[in-house]
Amino acid sequence: MNAEVFETWALNIGITVLIGFMLFIIYDLGKRSNAGKFGMFVLFFALGLGMLGFIVKTVLVEFLDF
Repeated sequence: MNAEVFETWALNIGITVLIGFMLFIIYDLGKRSNAGKFGMFVLFFALGLGMLGFIVKTVLVEFLDF
């Protein structure tokens, strides 16, 4: 395994873990603030939209590189 393969794997795993952690933070924020179902939806939609944009950008870059 060369450095490029290791860096690619580490980046993908690290970003996946960070996105999962951010989802947990959003969930915990909603629970601690006693947000209802609609409030939880708004939190996940608004704060999760940035993560979705990052994921879409990554997929598009990988798709257009071929």
